[in-house]
Order: sequence, then structure tokens, then C-alpha cells
Amino acid sequence: MYLFRVFKLENYMTAILRGTGVALITPFTQDNQVDHNALRKIVSNCIDNQVDYLVVLGTTAETPTLTNLEKQAVIDTIIAENNNRLPLVLGIGSNNTQTVIEQIEAFDLESFVAVLSVVPMYNKPSQEGIFNHYKAIADIASKPILLYNVPSRTGVNMSAGTTLKLAQHNNIIGIKEASSDFGQVLRILKDKPDDFLVISGDDELALPLISAGGDGVISVIGQSFPKDFSTAIRLNLEGKTKQAYQKLYDFIESIDYAFEEGNPVGIKAILAKQGMCLPDVRMPLMPASENLQHKIDAFIEANNLS
Repeated sequence: MYLFRVFKLENYMTAILRGTGVALITPFTQDNQVDHNALRKIVSNCIDNQVDYLVVLGTTAETPTLTNLEKQAVIDTIIAENNNRLPLVLGIGSNNTQTVIEQIEAFDLESFVAVLSVVPMYNKPSQEGIFNHYKAIADIASKPILLYNVPSRTGVNMSAGTTLKLAQHNNIIGIKEASSDFGQVLRILKDKPDDFLVISGDDELALPLISAGGDGVISVIGQSFPKDFSTAIRLNLEGKTKQAYQKLYDFIESIDYAFEEGNPVGIKAILAKQGMCLPDVRMPLMPASENLQHKIDAFIEANNLS
């Protein structure tokens, strides 16, 4: 098991959560049930192909459409298939601070090294509200907190200043930054504590973020091309920037396709073409259009990536 004391240990979490994390999907069967066989296949493929850690029940997992029983079943399947081979991070987020606190206290977090918690969505809190939301969570959590800033989904951006203020909390160890504002990323990197992780939430911006001093990526496309994507990230962390980009260019088009009609619509279509799962999503999402599926099929076949 991965052991963690609830205060920052310089280089410890950097070593564990540095590199390529994968935000796992939740595959479904044709009758709209969780497909645990497909989930095990995806987890095993990531483990066997050099992914560094797995993120469970993030946005990519269509968590808002899962019941509490389904969430627990997904957790149980991933823990069992992983069998302590990779570190696991659990996504727990809400626009109700008390709900996040109650869920953190209710879940058995023994198998997880950290909790990834998104900025509260829809109700658009102020920067002071965001700060106090995370402080309340971090104060009670038995595992360290990774911040998650994704304004395209939440409707509000967590500023660099708020991130840096939260970075002083002993139980907040890093951020998944998906604002697509590279200037904001640079301001965080410039002034962050040495042991505060800055992780890209954008697959396309992962290499630039690492080159600027970041620690890696929590990736969507990484579950379709785990070995190639992980290799690109690892090369860049080793300072081999040219080789990293050369590797990324082999499948850069797939990143566009993964997000063209929303996440996880595109990634499920790619995984379906690779025979990993069905392309089914839960409403209000809809499966990839015929046009997008055609582009994905042509790309994978042309590049022999199936």
C-alpha cells in the first residue's frame, strides 16, 4: 500500500503523482449499465503501458450521472483490478461545500493517495468563497487534496493568487490546472512552494507546462494511447523536449477528436474503435456523431493505432 502522513513531504508526492495520470471513463453496456468488464480492461491496459497513476470518478467518468451505488461499484472494480500496482486518486467535488465534506468523510479512502476536488460549479463563488471552500475541505480530509481548476465547466476561474494562497495549506499538495490560460500557469509556477504540484488538465498543453516547470498531466487521451502518451510526457520530464514533441505529433489529431464534441464523448468513440468499450454515454450527453466517428476511424486506421 501507499503510505501518506497528512502533511507535505517534499519530493514524496512529487514522485508519486509526477508524470501521466489518466482520468478514467465509466464504460456502459448497451442497456446503460456500468460495464465492469470493459472498465477492468481499460485499467489493465493503462497499468501495462506505463501510466503513472489513475484518477477515479473525475468528470471524464460521467460522475454526475452515476448513482452512489454505481460510484462505489466503480471504485471497487478499479481497486481490485489495480491491485496496488498504481497510485489512485479519487475525484470528490460539488458546489455544496458540506456535501464534499460529508462525502470525504463517508468514503473509505484507504486505497487512495489523494482526493481531486473541482472548483464549485454553477453557483460561481468569489475568490474568497473558493478559498474558504477548499480550506474547509482540506482541514477535515484524511488524505491530501489536489485542486482542480476547469472554468470551462465550472463557470468561474480560480485565480493564480487564490491557488498560491491555498498552496500554503499543509494538506493541499497541488493543482490540476485546466484554465487554458498559460499566463496563469506561469504565475503559479513562478511563485509556488517547491513541493506544490502543478499538473496540466489539458492534454494539448501538457508538454509546454512541463517545460515551464510543471509536473505532468491528468490525461483523457492517455487511456487510448497510454504507452505513447506516457512516453512523450516522460521524455519531456527528462528534458528531451524535441523527442517528446515528435512522439506527441504521432497522435496529436486524436486530442482534437477527443474533445470536439465534448468529454468523454470523443474518448469513448476512440476507445470503441480500439475495441476497449462501447461508445455509449449517458444523457444528456450523446454518442459521437457519424462525422466525428468517421474522422476517428480514418485516423486510427491510417496510423495503425487500433
